Amino acid sequence: MSNPVQASKHDPQVALQAAHEDARFGLDFLRRRWRRLLLVFGGVLLPLWGFGELAEDLHAGQLFFFDAPLLQFAHTLANAGWDTFFVRMSALGYLHGVVPLDVVLVLALALRRRLGEGLFAGVAIIGSALLNLGAKQLFARTRPTLWESIAPESSYSFPSGHAMGSMTLACVLVLLAWPTRWRWPVAIVASAFVVLVGLSRLYLGVHYPSDILAGWTAALVWTVGIYALVFNQRRPWQQD
Repeated sequence: MSNPVQASKHDPQVALQAAHEDARFGLDFLRRRWRRLLLVFGGVLLPLWGFGELAEDLHAGQLFFFDAPLLQFAHTLANAGWDTFFVRMSALGYLHGVVPLDVVLVLALALRRRLGEGLFAGVAIIGSALLNLGAKQLFARTRPTLWESIAPESSYSFPSGHAMGSMTLACVLVLLAWPTRWRWPVAIVASAFVVLVGLSRLYLGVHYPSDILAGWTAALVWTVGIYALVFNQRRPWQQD
């Protein structure tokens, strides 16, 4: 005999109603908090823009003092083994790792009816991507050209999309895992992943260190800001 509860989970009508409730929850949040959301977005984007302008004007268009030396040091480590490792890490830091995990995370939270957590993750991840695109267009910093990269990029350099994407995902996972016994394992693995993705971009010569630092900082501030905005004075693990 079939279980009525299990059967209801597979009922298209029930699934449609759940999706409608999810959408209504998200739209209600945007309706009530859109002004604060824009303030958080601007509060991250404007300092990024100022950081970029400072990098441009610091020495009449020269780089930060640490950019070129750190890139040159990374290039001295080049060999076939590191080439393979860092190309794979770079791929995991965006299209073949971070992006699929972003999608799976948001969908899993939605399917489990964790509306607050799903909204937090979705807004943090999508907003971070939009923030990165906006900052790149505002500053339009060209990629490093100290050597010919084995994995060249053609888009603008500042801030690093890989750094922002990996840091955003890491922060979301750590914040959601913090009340559980998995907090430290998640924090350690996520931190190591973020650092390796950042290093891969330097090793490949497609970003300046200041691009990476700006991406990490912007993602961290943005994600924590969205956390505070979505949950207000609640905790993300509490039921809605």
